[in-house]
Amino acid sequence: MDNLTFYIVDVFALEKYTGNQLAVFTNIGELSDGEMQRIAKEMNYSETTFVISPDIREGGYDVRIFTPEQELPFAGHPTLGTAYILQQKIINKPVESLNLNLKVGQIPVTLHYAEQAVEWLWMQQKAPVFNQNLEIDTLAKVLNLDSSEIDNRFPIQEVSTGVPFIIVPLKTHSSLKRIKINKDKYFELVDTTQAKSILVFCPETYHAENDLSVRVFADYLGVPEDPATGSANGCLAGYLAQHSYFGEKPINIRVEQGYEIGRPSLLLLKAEKNADSIDVFVGGKVIMVAKGEFV
Repeated sequence: MDNLTFYIVDVFALEKYTGNQLAVFTNIGELSDGEMQRIAKEMNYSETTFVISPDIREGGYDVRIFTPEQELPFAGHPTLGTAYILQQKIINKPVESLNLNLKVGQIPVTLHYAEQAVEWLWMQQKAPVFNQNLEIDTLAKVLNLDSSEIDNRFPIQEVSTGVPFIIVPLKTHSSLKRIKINKDKYFELVDTTQAKSILVFCPETYHAENDLSVRVFADYLGVPEDPATGSANGCLAGYLAQHSYFGEKPINIRVEQGYEIGRPSLLLLKAEKNADSIDVFVGGKVIMVAKGEFV
């Protein structure tokens, strides 16, 4: 484990020290699964990624993603943050796109530049899969809210674009800000669901230019609250399109997250229904913060 180089980036951030922190290891040698998991626990960010090789295999770069507790087949901010480091530190020249080979499959990322600097990154996620609907009263107890605060015009539903999330629509920003997870009820719920994490959203925001405000809770994965969750917001984009939340028009919106835990974040969501599925894209900025080495 000598000379393990890593980079820290803020993803879905508009300035340093906002967004979601990510550690990316680029020269991992022969690390075992257990060693990668222990390093992720040591970093203690929502996720840590490991570039398995600097060489392209089957058109993409092999990457693995770990939370402090377990490996994930896919996650959003690690995908964008790792793509940024690949372009900056391994490819070392402007490219329009690259692919990450993840456990969920190959995920394409496009890069948009301003004066040779990467300005925005976009990933196309897997087509959303819509699973069971859940009861309003059950989620109200988990969130410590009254059932009347949940918007019953739309379902509470498990949705996955690679990792499943429970999507919960609220009516007001006041309700979103007052959420306090009842951990006993939360773990009782996720014992019965494929999804182990919850995304809650509302149409009121901190900033008028944004369209939705979001919070994500993932205690099961060792992340009590996540500041910016690309995978969950991809599920949200598919949900919004599926249930015509904004009417029949394609989804093209700005979503804020992380304000309640002091890590304000901005995610861009696009989704459009086609004949047999929904195309989902999630975009944001990545900002380099630090470089380090494990000794």
